[in-house]
Amino acid sequence: MPERPYSTTVFRDAARALAATGQRIYANGWSPATSSNYSQRLNTDFAAVTQSGKDKGLLRETDIMAVNMDGQPASSGKPSAETLLHTQLYRFDGNIQAVLHTHSHASTVLTMHWPANSITLEGYELLKALQGITSHNSRLTIPVFENTQDIAALAAKVDQQMRTGHISHAYLIRGHGLYTWANDLPTCYRQLEALETLLAIELECRRLHGS
Repeated sequence: MPERPYSTTVFRDAARALAATGQRIYANGWSPATSSNYSQRLNTDFAAVTQSGKDKGLLRETDIMAVNMDGQPASSGKPSAETLLHTQLYRFDGNIQAVLHTHSHASTVLTMHWPANSITLEGYELLKALQGITSHNSRLTIPVFENTQDIAALAAKVDQQMRTGHISHAYLIRGHGLYTWANDLPTCYRQLEALETLLAIELECRRLHGS
């Protein structure tokens, strides 16, 4: 049997961590049914990613598979349709070790009801939960990309925006959800929790102000 191009121990640990993280995300209501996808880097050339069509509330280690940085399977299973959005991030920055994508109520309503190309979060104490932000007196602008089934084209647009410095911690896809990434999975989850909370607050503020 040929040797795998990644450590099986690293893969098992990643699969276990992604399954546990996925269940936490589901419990918060950010990834209903089979929506969303999660990944963790295995090495320079491969990543562990959730398989397509898996119920996130029942996510198990066996629902995780390996792909190369072109999004092609490196183990059994069918990768998420949005795998290229994960691998784009890993190719862009070798320090990125984990990517989480959710389909929350707040991110869907905010991007569908308000047609802006970005959402700005400013003055919130919780912004300090994001990597590199040390003061509440900060502003985070999250770009909103139009939803499309052409994932390769979308990944190219994200890559272009990242290279011009217009994306730092996250981006949104209209009517679809949030992507965020970090140097390890626990930090990535912390950022996700903070961002989803802030988006929910932003939605409530807009409702209260009738905007």
